[in-house]
Amino acid sequence: MLDDTTHPPQMPLRPPSQVMRLRRMGAAFPTRLSFLRTLMRSLAVENVAVTRPVWSMCAEGFGHAVYTLKLGGFDYALVAVSTNLPPEMRTDRVIATAWDTAYVLYDGIPDADEIARIVAAAPKQEAARFTERDLVLSRANKSVRLFDHVTSALRAGAQPDPEMIRNIGYLMRTTAVYGNGKFGIADRDRIAERPGLEGPFMVEMLAVWLIRGFTHDLAEHVGQGTLSRAAKRHLGIGNSTGLGMAPFLVSHPMLLDAWMQVRETAIARVRAVTALTPEQIEQLYALIARAAQHMAEWNVLDEIAAARIATLRREWPEFAATLTPELMLSERSIDTIITRSAAYSIDCQELIAAMCLEPFGDLIDGLTSCMATPFTPQLDPAMLCQDLGDLIARDWAWACDTAFTGRDCAQFWYVSEEKQEPRLGDRYLEAGAELESPLDIARQVKSLAADLSGQTGTVATFLTQFPQHRAATRRAQTLAHHPYAEIRDNLIGEECLPIDMLRCKLGFFGAAKFDPKSDRWTRITLAQGAPLFDELDNADDWWLPVAPI
Repeated sequence: MLDDTTHPPQMPLRPPSQVMRLRRMGAAFPTRLSFLRTLMRSLAVENVAVTRPVWSMCAEGFGHAVYTLKLGGFDYALVAVSTNLPPEMRTDRVIATAWDTAYVLYDGIPDADEIARIVAAAPKQEAARFTERDLVLSRANKSVRLFDHVTSALRAGAQPDPEMIRNIGYLMRTTAVYGNGKFGIADRDRIAERPGLEGPFMVEMLAVWLIRGFTHDLAEHVGQGTLSRAAKRHLGIGNSTGLGMAPFLVSHPMLLDAWMQVRETAIARVRAVTALTPEQIEQLYALIARAAQHMAEWNVLDEIAAARIATLRREWPEFAATLTPELMLSERSIDTIITRSAAYSIDCQELIAAMCLEPFGDLIDGLTSCMATPFTPQLDPAMLCQDLGDLIARDWAWACDTAFTGRDCAQFWYVSEEKQEPRLGDRYLEAGAELESPLDIARQVKSLAADLSGQTGTVATFLTQFPQHRAATRRAQTLAHHPYAEIRDNLIGEECLPIDMLRCKLGFFGAAKFDPKSDRWTRITLAQGAPLFDELDNADDWWLPVAPI
């Protein structure tokens, strides 16, 4: 939990009962606290220089390259491998065994032997062997239509069609960015204390930013021309993310609490700002216009997402019209703006909150040091059963009021045998419910509450009789001290949409242009608008980027 003794003035935080609902979590937008934005500021502070000592590519763009940089006194290198992938083998699905490109972010500067090892291993991904010098493992497929168009335009001595750049927004999309010991690569402990990489997913975001730069270089190499800076800046890196990411927020409750507390504390701080400066007012007006253009460029086929974007487009001008000079110059105008946002949709409310953080870097950027947490859930066996019951009554009434029959129990989480990836099944139509993963937190707590009723003595004594409630007891006790640690919705109910969990996490990464392909997987764009390798002196003004005219 954030220290309450040293922070600047702030308004009360939005309550977890409001913030931790799936629908609102699924309306998340990137903010200046997102991991990519935080990384860019760290790189800018050190004036990091990216070099490309190796470029071994044939004319068609197949071969390998190495990019190097120094951050926090440590050297890192991205080894990128580009292969000739037959069209019939190109798929974003987890069953894929080959990709257009593969990557390893390496700890140090690899010598020729290490480069050769990585070039041989990276295209095999999880089928290969890796070492603790390998920090991140990734792969990406081309957006063939845009990549071919860009390279053809460059060969013809022209720039690509701005409309295609705007509509697609990336030359390649990653289908995985693995870190933290996956498939034998380095555990997070190896780099967790290093300057610039202390925060969650910093090393993965560094890999993504470097990969994005490689896609620009590859297109220019194949096209034998130079993309305009504006085009390159708008070409981010795409990503396809599915159910494998969704359970993360459930299995890492302390991390979820830290992320949410940081964001909500930032919102509370800016709401307490007494008066806006002329520069802050000017910036907010500019962001209003930018957000409107961003929404106009955000087009998806998914009916639910398209309807929500349409609502945003309708509400945004109504909201903008309320930001009169009188309001902006009034006392605690940000608090007034966020309070009045309750009149709009949840998506609009969250977009307004994200925008209102932008002018206040000096006030809130330091909070990102609290995004990582050393805490893990702990069981308190000495707690009295009565006290545990009181906690459940206070924090989990919504769970205890859920029937967990019929529609309230329609889905079950499990891990696929083939890929060892999380999946979600229909309890009444599909076999396998006996292999259910324990993501039914609300149902577990309700069962705990039923057996706890009338019990006396300590939790330790209770658990000797009911050991099946150990995990639920630990979750209930943890929530008492970390109020944003739990999603306050039924994760096995018919109305649970995993896309909401995906968007929440991806919003913290810094993702935009969410493009759901179902309620279980989405495409996104990362690092769109982010500075190029040689633009880190302007590293922090790319919230909701828009295409160049």
